[in-house]
Amino acid sequence: MGYFYVVGTDNRTLNIKEMFYMEEKVTESIEEAKYILAPTPLSKDGIVITGTDITTNELVDMCKGKTLFAGAISESVRNLLEEKEIKYYDLMTYNDIAILNAIPTAEGAIKIAIENSNRTLCGSNALVLGYGRIGKILAKMLSGIGAKVYCEARKKQDLAQIISMGYNSIDLRNLDEFLSSFDYIFSTIPEMILDKKRLDIVKEDVCIVDVASSPGGVDFNYAKEKEINAGLYLALPTKVAPYSSAKYFKQKIDEIIQDNILEGNI
Repeated sequence: MGYFYVVGTDNRTLNIKEMFYMEEKVTESIEEAKYILAPTPLSKDGIVITGTDITTNELVDMCKGKTLFAGAISESVRNLLEEKEIKYYDLMTYNDIAILNAIPTAEGAIKIAIENSNRTLCGSNALVLGYGRIGKILAKMLSGIGAKVYCEARKKQDLAQIISMGYNSIDLRNLDEFLSSFDYIFSTIPEMILDKKRLDIVKEDVCIVDVASSPGGVDFNYAKEKEINAGLYLALPTKVAPYSSAKYFKQKIDEIIQDNILEGNI
């Protein structure tokens, strides 16, 4: 199968490293490695690999003649890898991984909400902005806790599905009419939804948990100015459930390698 050289110090990457180490598939020598395992996201700024002082250009040079496994690889780095004819797999482009990754993200969002509010989720009015992978799982978990769940969406089919699941549906166009009634707001949409106008409507003691990709969907500067309890929480799987997240990633890496061995492509 070949050895892995691991780059990155985040908890998820270290857990994957340990799993491969137990199978005697890890090397500390870059020359011996057939595969390089790097973090998710690969780089937060497009310049340095997450959690390291290794630049993206240096990583690409390290990957020559090898196969790279990482997640959330930016377009600029993908272009560089392709220019150098380096084979790579972006783990976050696989739907099954994205769905499984949404589980610890949703659990982490609930954990943060509990830690940052003085009221129970049970019996509260909770709004989930966005009904994608994370939004669907988060709504189910909140409902199980006993919250009165409201889900925002734009597409008619999503609004219909929300109703079919027993939640309250809100069309984005009508969001302003309901904002003042929520104790918790969970944002999963990576675009500005809770702007100044809408932050003027929310409850003074609302708890806003944004788990969307940076820069999130909240005007955090204005929220701070108004002393609204709001925060952007990134990379939750690595922080709240690194072992489970690592397990999902390792299973996908094993699957990719096995499929490519059978096809003679790796």
